[in-house]
Amino acid sequence: QAEVEELKEKNPTDRLEEPFSEKAEERRQAKAKGKRRKRRTPKRRGRLSTAKKIARATRTEVVYPDDCDPHDCKLSHTRVAWRLEDGRAVLVAYEIYRQGNRYGQPPGVPGRGEFGMEILIALAYQVYTLGLSLDKACQVLGVFQNLSLKKSQGNALLNQLARTWEQEFDTLCMLLANSAVVYCDETGWSINSVWAFLTDTLTVMFYGVHKDGKTLAQILDKATFAGVLVSDDAAIYQGFSQAQKCWAHLLRKAIKLTLQAPEDTRYRELTDSLLSIYRTAKRVANDKRFSAVGRQRRVKELEEDLLVLCSVHSLEGSETEGVEDDYRRLVNEVTRLLLAEELFVFVTTEGVDGDNNVSERELRDDAQRRDTGRTNKKPTGAKRQSIIASVLRTLGKQLSEFTLGSVLAEIQRWAERGRSCFTDQAKAAGLNRPPPDAEQRSLLDRIILDVDQPQTA
Repeated sequence: QAEVEELKEKNPTDRLEEPFSEKAEERRQAKAKGKRRKRRTPKRRGRLSTAKKIARATRTEVVYPDDCDPHDCKLSHTRVAWRLEDGRAVLVAYEIYRQGNRYGQPPGVPGRGEFGMEILIALAYQVYTLGLSLDKACQVLGVFQNLSLKKSQGNALLNQLARTWEQEFDTLCMLLANSAVVYCDETGWSINSVWAFLTDTLTVMFYGVHKDGKTLAQILDKATFAGVLVSDDAAIYQGFSQAQKCWAHLLRKAIKLTLQAPEDTRYRELTDSLLSIYRTAKRVANDKRFSAVGRQRRVKELEEDLLVLCSVHSLEGSETEGVEDDYRRLVNEVTRLLLAEELFVFVTTEGVDGDNNVSERELRDDAQRRDTGRTNKKPTGAKRQSIIASVLRTLGKQLSEFTLGSVLAEIQRWAERGRSCFTDQAKAAGLNRPPPDAEQRSLLDRIILDVDQPQTA
């Protein structure tokens, strides 16, 4: 009790006098003898000067402003940048010339940075696509490209890339909201949830967002979205004008019943019948000989078969529990989706599948990173990952060959034309960027940076 009282009187922020390491003991002894511990002088203080960086450069290149006569330009300054050439990192000194207020810009070097775009993309691909930690990604660049990159520098480069691509992310969201078919799924994350929205040409990721109606309305508004939403039967996805519910989820529930109670023949009959109806629907959907009228007729037949199946297995009003209750709820779910006409949209609509497995596969790596603790810890990191991952994965779909060279060539075309390929696609579709909200905040700021605020469905 006396020790407890003594500890209560102490300031909890005070350091304990007892040493807990060899260095702590040395400091204590030196302090007791009145000796001042000699401070170790670092080999290098602060950042390298520009002159020393230029002296280390492998070569020097001259950069003039665009559409200017070199004879009318004068040297403004010299800047250095690390570039990847033939798989190795080289330091290049750029002599920047100017004409009036127009300055030369080194090709492939964003802003006033000291690293080429190829280094930013290589780092982002390893972190947000391969799933390496930032420390390991920096080590990979050091081992294979001979580039000495600290974690703090890598973090700053990823922030710079996210700022550069934030406008492109907004354009992707606009294209997504006007797509004909969208596949979506979500899973848990260190900060709320991660959401994946996919089309045949787009992949838009939202990390660290709420899974509620307010968030979904800002991404895909039920009142304005005219496409087909392919998803599971979660309550958040109900209410869309056109929807295709995932058959894989229904079949997995039915198969689970047969595994839990193999002696009950009703579960096996339900599972076999559902599989038979789904396989027939898949054959009709893939058969190009059917006309639109023929497909509608076959869908009516399939709906009648499914309605008869549900009526035979219906347990409405019965008090059940355990596996029997799962069986009752599955039959009711199939009946509800059948009456809502959300089970056979993939038969009559081109480009729609009967499941959302493509979005589930997109989240598989993220789920593994969540289970191993390799996720974002702050909303700002979630925002950065949402931007970079979405742009990289979308480029992987739209480029004929997804390599570092092809990505750099595409981004260089963005810089030369002053707009991205995503902007061209939005313009071709007649889409205009929506005006910002009253507080001039982007979509990501509203749905990611406000995660601490309560939201309702």
